[in-house]
Amino acid sequence: MLAVRDWQPVRVGGDIAVLGGANMISFGLDLIFAILAIIAFGMTVWALIHAIRTPANAFVAAGKLQKKWWLLILGLGTLFSFATAWGYFGASGLARLNIFAIASVIAAGVYLADVKPAVTGMGKGGNNGPYGPW
Repeated sequence: MLAVRDWQPVRVGGDIAVLGGANMISFGLDLIFAILAIIAFGMTVWALIHAIRTPANAFVAAGKLQKKWWLLILGLGTLFSFATAWGYFGASGLARLNIFAIASVIAAGVYLADVKPAVTGMGKGGNNGPYGPW
C-alpha cells in the first residue's frame, strides 16, 4: 500500500505538482476557503450597498449607530474581505483566513441581521398602513 511519502512529484508545465495524499486535502480546503472568501465578500458588498442607499435619519430613528460609522465599518470590512478573496487567486493580499476577514463577516452579519430590518422602510415617507400602502 502506498503512503503519502511514496508519491513521486510529477512535472506539469514546468512546475512540480505532488498528486494525492495531504496535497489533495490541502487543495480541497483551499478551495472551500476560497469559496467562503468570495461569499464573505459578496455579503459585505450587499451590506455596504444597503447602508449607502438607506437615508441617514433612518439609522437615528431606529436607535442604531450613525450611518457614517456603519459606512466606515462596512467599507473596511469590504476592503479586507476583497483582499482575502483576491489572495486566494495568487495575487498579493491577505491570502489566508485571518482576523480581519472574520471581523468583516461579523460586522456584515450584525448589520444584515440587526440594523437592516430596523432601518428598512424608515425615512421613505408615504402613506403606509399596517397592511402596506393605501
